[in-house]
Amino acid sequence: MQTETTKKKALKLLDKLPDSASWEDLMYQIYVRQAIEAGLRDSDEGRTVDVKEVRKRFEL
Repeated sequence: MQTETTKKKALKLLDKLPDSASWEDLMYQIYVRQAIEAGLRDSDEGRTVDVKEVRKRFEL
């Protein structure tokens, strides 16, 4: 299965933005997309911490 290219992902992201979107809106959407993809990679590779451990570390 071939993965979608970054260019195609970017074009889809652009298509979803309203015509009135600013550069800042675009940059925010790119940032969110990168953060989500990084989190998913971390999860897939087992780089996660259980919620109980996080609460313990932060005394919550």
